[in-house]
Amino acid sequence: MIEHIGIWTENLEEMKKFYCRYFNGKSNEKYINKLKGFESYFISFEGNARLELMKRHDIDQRSYKEILGFAHLAFKIGSKEKVDEITELLRKDGYKVAGEPRVTGDGYYESVILDPENNKIELVG
Repeated sequence: MIEHIGIWTENLEEMKKFYCRYFNGKSNEKYINKLKGFESYFISFEGNARLELMKRHDIDQRSYKEILGFAHLAFKIGSKEKVDEITELLRKDGYKVAGEPRVTGDGYYESVILDPENNKIELVG
């Protein structure tokens, strides 16, 4: 069982608000380690999944191209209609839709949006 997934971030507060608002995440209190220059939040989701959003002053490089390794997060939204609804809400709120709602070759109904720091998020029906 996966306990949690961690993401390094530039804007910890904005990322926390995004995942809590659009995916009903619940945040813990911010953890701060001043000695290491480290801050983090754990965002908990239905079904015991957790996301750790982390920031450290010496991590400041980002790759905007496809690379081997972490590719995306997928959230089960519940239905085709909810995928369409959340996709349109995110578009209206200014987030980039990187993949329009569709049935994929492996049978999922999904869309792909980018979070505030351009991480790919799949919305799955």
